[in-house]
Amino acid sequence: MPANPYVDYYPLYEKLAPYTKFAVYDRFGYGYSDMTDKKRDVDTVADELHELLEVSGQKPPYVLVGHSLGSLETLRFAQKYPDEVQGIVMLDGGSPEYYANDTDDMASVIGGFMNQFRIKTGLFRLTLQSDAVLEASNANRNGLKFVPDDLKKIDTTALLLNYGNANTLDELREMTANAKVVVDNKKPFPFSLTILTADYFGTSEPIWDKTQAEFTSWSEHSKHVTVKDTEHYIHQYHPDLVANEILELVKK
Repeated sequence: MPANPYVDYYPLYEKLAPYTKFAVYDRFGYGYSDMTDKKRDVDTVADELHELLEVSGQKPPYVLVGHSLGSLETLRFAQKYPDEVQGIVMLDGGSPEYYANDTDDMASVIGGFMNQFRIKTGLFRLTLQSDAVLEASNANRNGLKFVPDDLKKIDTTALLLNYGNANTLDELREMTANAKVVVDNKKPFPFSLTILTADYFGTSEPIWDKTQAEFTSWSEHSKHVTVKDTEHYIHQYHPDLVANEILELVKK
């Protein structure tokens, strides 16, 4: 998940606003949110979202939209509060089965000595002053083509402030355990689940493609679409398509 979700989902706003009310939230450790001492287990994160929706005055039922690792808390929310969910849209969100068996240790990479050294000494900040480096870091988000310049600056600031912090690292460390909790509570949902999968410009991995196709088993009413000419952040490449899929569930 990007450092500032508000910026990341910006391309969808003007497409959704005329037709539905929506909310974008920052988990602890992201965007404008504070840090927390609470463990980043999936039940805690799902309950925090539920509390946030309640205190903010939002009214169910909700269409939940999850991206990447956010699939886990999205599904766990639906497991814990099924009567409050109208449907789910996954934006290249990994299946719980995929994450339960994923051997990549991103927490050790991001939280490793050399990377943390770069962050704490200011080398990371210095590196991001290079336009070429910044452009490369946004390459899989279509260069933020549909995001205005002022929000691009906010996105960079959030990256500098939040990258490699304790909450985001703990979230990565808990990934396998969180996925297993969701898998252990698996029961096909009675509401719609739309799975949008990036084609990674023809370079996606077979295991990812297989688990994305099998992700349909999580609902009695599933739809799987592979979106051509996209990287991981599908909504930054084809916001019209993503918005239409969300609105399709809103209107049900």
